[in-house]
Amino acid sequence: MNVLQFTDNGIYCPAGDFYIDPWKPVKRAVITHAHADHARWGNEYYLCENASVPLLRLRLGNDISVQGVAYGETIFFNGVKVSLHPAGHMIGSAQIRVEQNGEVWVASGDYKPEHDGLSAPFEPLRCHTFITESTFGLPIYRWAPQQQLFDNITQWIYENQQAGKASVLLAYSLGKAQRLLYHLKDKADHFLVHGAIAIPHDVLLQEGWPLPPVERITPETPKSAFKNAVIIAPPSAEDNAWMRRFHPYALGICSGWMQVRGNMRRRNADAGFALSDHADWPGLLEAVTATGAEQVYVTHGFSSVFARYLSEKGINAREVTTSYGDEEMITNPEN
Repeated sequence: MNVLQFTDNGIYCPAGDFYIDPWKPVKRAVITHAHADHARWGNEYYLCENASVPLLRLRLGNDISVQGVAYGETIFFNGVKVSLHPAGHMIGSAQIRVEQNGEVWVASGDYKPEHDGLSAPFEPLRCHTFITESTFGLPIYRWAPQQQLFDNITQWIYENQQAGKASVLLAYSLGKAQRLLYHLKDKADHFLVHGAIAIPHDVLLQEGWPLPPVERITPETPKSAFKNAVIIAPPSAEDNAWMRRFHPYALGICSGWMQVRGNMRRRNADAGFALSDHADWPGLLEAVTATGAEQVYVTHGFSSVFARYLSEKGINAREVTTSYGDEEMITNPEN
């Protein structure tokens, strides 16, 4: 039974008449998380996890019709059972579990099995069919433990301060930036941030998330404020006039793509930290195995490689084409 179908508009449930993360406007959309490639403007109705509601309103406008549900809460669309479960990708991210006549499909969206301490930890779900991302679906991508990464970032900041330099960390504005701030909150007196980070950060602070206060950088911010400072900016701020005010500074890039050292050199960065909100190769395999799925569809990323590997391991896997991107992409990081 094809509980879900891949269509020109997105992942569609015919019996329930809803789409999951549609890339074209539809009547009813169930959203995995608030990143722009998964939550697009123009749908008549949105369903998401409760924590994603203010983020969707921020990204898409206060006038959207959006309903929030708790993790594990069950709702029905035309008799089809739907529930949202933690994906561990960012605050409010969810896997969508869809059950029709005893057949269970799970669309995972973006996910990571390692608990980041801020977003709800990934929940393995048993199912017949699993739809998985493959952003880092190559064996080379194996993340160091989170604590080790943040110890390295903290040491780098300390060395910069000893050298009289500001520390500029590039991280995606929604999700990654808050993860950085959460884990560094006891390592710095205060943080200066780009406006693209300050806006969603303020929304999350208002919602009660345990994040440190930040200072938004404006044209009026004095140059003296940048001395030895910790500055967090989106990747789109790299190599433009906005950065020049921070001299002297060291540049660190926080992205899974930094696992390949050549990427750091090509971007002329002083440091690269392979900090990702996506599953690495072992994480992808762990997640797929935990589902017990008889059938796996592999979407955005190294989909052909990962699908082929799963097939060689005896899993019925195939690649499917979607319009999802990757907020960590080097060439176009701010999608």
